[in-house]
Amino acid sequence: MDEPNALDEPNVLIVDGANVVGSVPDGWWRDRRGAAERLRDRLALRDEGEEIVLVVEGAARGVASVPGVRVDEAPGSGDDRIVELAAACAERGGCVVVTADRELRTRVRAYGARCVGPRTVRPEMRP
Repeated sequence: MDEPNALDEPNVLIVDGANVVGSVPDGWWRDRRGAAERLRDRLALRDEGEEIVLVVEGAARGVASVPGVRVDEAPGSGDDRIVELAAACAERGGCVVVTADRELRTRVRAYGARCVGPRTVRPEMRP
């Protein structure tokens, strides 16, 4: 498992919106777009000096970017889009991907991405 506090370098944080939103059973399934907006707003409060990309898919599409968080709408699979972004980041020194999805972690690590779990960006999940 990767070190959850190792977000110093590289400087791009890619967030698997569906996976992170789905990590807490708070009724997100009733309003996927609203849940993605709440996650985006929480991410915008981070002051870690990183570029944040929130990848959304399906019913969460239509969420606007805000200062500090670029929302990337996956045209198909969110996982496939995250892999594309990780591959592009590999040329710039890599990235950190926030997801608990084991298969996705394997795919992005092939491009040098480091992975952390949803608790990194969802403090209410911490024990």
